[in-house]
Amino acid sequence: MPTLHWLSRADDLKTAGQTEYKLLVENPAFGYGDKDSGNFLIQGDNLAALKSLLPFYAGQVKCVYIDPPYNTGSAFEHYDDNLEHAKWLALIYPRMELLRELLAEDGSIWISIDDDESHYLKIICDEIFGRNNFVNNVIWEKKFSPQNDAKWLSDNHDHILVYAKTKEIWRPNLLPRTEEMAARYTNWDNDPRGVWSSSDLTAQDPFEYGQYEITTPGGKTYLPGNNRHWIYAKEKFMQLQKDNRIWFGESGNNKPRLKKFLYEIQSGMVPLTLWKHTEVGHNQEAKKEINTLFGVTSAFDTPKPERLIQRILQLATKENDLVLDSFLGSGTTAAVAHKMGRKYIGIEIGEQAKTHCIPRLKKVIDGEQGGISRSVGWQGGGGFRFFTLGAPVFDENGRIHTDIIFDQLAARLSQNPDRRR
Repeated sequence: MPTLHWLSRADDLKTAGQTEYKLLVENPAFGYGDKDSGNFLIQGDNLAALKSLLPFYAGQVKCVYIDPPYNTGSAFEHYDDNLEHAKWLALIYPRMELLRELLAEDGSIWISIDDDESHYLKIICDEIFGRNNFVNNVIWEKKFSPQNDAKWLSDNHDHILVYAKTKEIWRPNLLPRTEEMAARYTNWDNDPRGVWSSSDLTAQDPFEYGQYEITTPGGKTYLPGNNRHWIYAKEKFMQLQKDNRIWFGESGNNKPRLKKFLYEIQSGMVPLTLWKHTEVGHNQEAKKEINTLFGVTSAFDTPKPERLIQRILQLATKENDLVLDSFLGSGTTAAVAHKMGRKYIGIEIGEQAKTHCIPRLKKVIDGEQGGISRSVGWQGGGGFRFFTLGAPVFDENGRIHTDIIFDQLAARLSQNPDRRR
């Protein structure tokens, strides 16, 4: 398989293995609500934090969503997003390795990225996760109007690369059926089996038993048409007609169509790879959500709308599953996971862990009604624990550091809520 090479690749491939295990030190003063909810917020470098989570959460995370710096050449207030290309690759590679270790066998990772690095990221992910575990490249319509001052083309989309830990066993959930979809099902003939829609009874593939004439109840005759055939042999068609599964229109003289009952089809919609802003939100919606929470002056440059993260968690998780975001930013993933009844671990390196993430999650716990709150019936509750990175656990010889006391190690063992008490 082709691999991507850059200046510091040989060293960067060793980074994850050489990263030290550090203590996760809880600061109860910054936690909030029910501390036994199983939700963590960690402030610190995400590479060290991910390594420190491995002993307790390897193979347990159902969904990873990350929105890493895009390396666009812009100067962001909260991130150094002007990294030279090799440095960006050096940042991404070891973190992807650790994220893969944390994923459950039936888990998936979703990565937001734009055109500048998406193709390089794809090659890295192919190497780490396996090309056979690539699921799709989702296109998110982040803008809905043209950018008239664009020098070349008006960029109105981002990518979301999707990989499964083991594609053979991972399957996305179906999306809830929309009101528009449900409205397509009616019951013109008052069939006791309920509402239905009709579909074409012809196809193009060769089928010798599909060439015959059908007479409607009103006496009109139909052939399948040029270069087409009925999808069922005549005997099967007659059985379906007897079972009132053929629709000839209200007049009884239309070309026959197959009745498909709502109760017989799958309970939701298979997701598409093109996500329109009308379905999952756009940049301006995301900024409005952040501005409402924190004020205009403290808005992030590239927040994601809650509806976008909701779509990902709808597809990738169920209630009480564990979600991880190691580039938490303004806290959107944690907020959405909380409202949807998922457990979460959020990692944020900067002070926005305290200035944005903590206040936002407190508002969620108190029942704030922005974003997706009303659509999911959110009324508040739950809680989270807050941690920072402490001292390395082991010395250069692999022994526990002598300055680490027993109480610190005992506290570390209690940090996984599934192993407490």
